[in-house]
Amino acid sequence: MSQDIVSDGLNMIKNAKKARKEFITIKRISNLLVEILKIMKQKGAIKKYKIDGKSKSLIITIGELHECKAVKPRFTVKKDQIEKYKRRYLPARNIGNLIVSTNKGLMTHEEAQEEEIGGCLVAYFY
Repeated sequence: MSQDIVSDGLNMIKNAKKARKEFITIKRISNLLVEILKIMKQKGAIKKYKIDGKSKSLIITIGELHECKAVKPRFTVKKDQIEKYKRRYLPARNIGNLIVSTNKGLMTHEEAQEEEIGGCLVAYFY
């Protein structure tokens, strides 16, 4: 276990998917990880997630997901640089999502391009 909760959580989800598991329990949670899971649920990468308050863990049901990773180091991108990182991290056009941390909160790269704002790359999944 490293110090990065987001990276650990996404790696656990990816490894569970490769092991053909439907459910996974993540014992370390953070608000950033929960926000990433909200975006992944909207896009169908995970089916649902539940926060267990007593044991401070997340129970996740995995959906249509092939790859999910945290971006290290977290690059700062301007609104016109997002296309460059899409080509770097995503397999093809219109496949996958980059998660960008902006001053308006976490959003996908598509939403950031629509609002014409930049931010910091946090993760990607497809």
